[in-house]
Amino acid sequence: MAYTRGNLAVKERAAERSYQSPRYRETTKVVTRRTSLPVREKLLYIMTVIFCVAVMAGLLWQNANLYNIKRQLYNMNSEIQTMTLEVKELTVQKERLEESIPSEAAKLGYVKPDMNMFQIEVPATTDAGGTSEDMTTARK
Repeated sequence: MAYTRGNLAVKERAAERSYQSPRYRETTKVVTRRTSLPVREKLLYIMTVIFCVAVMAGLLWQNANLYNIKRQLYNMNSEIQTMTLEVKELTVQKERLEESIPSEAAKLGYVKPDMNMFQIEVPATTDAGGTSEDMTTARK
């Protein structure tokens, strides 16, 4: 017995040693075929994708609306602040003008009337036939 690959218990094959010409060569090739998906399964996948896209679009649209509302609120608040500042400035200006009214009126010749006495003047001729002296009165 011959020493084959470190094992003495192995018998040599006589048939392998003899040279025989093979008539054909046996080869195997593994062919994997991909089967297409059934129509129902394709529709299920497409509908799932469409549903997910619709939900995402709805959330995005809602988020955009909320952003617009918040932006409008911010703009309104800033407008309100500018308006309140303008109102404060105008009230201060109004108070200054009210304080300067008497001095400006005195410059233009306005005399403050006495509140205890007032006169009513009636024209000289009347339809009732009375005199103008009778009609002029002074009250206190």
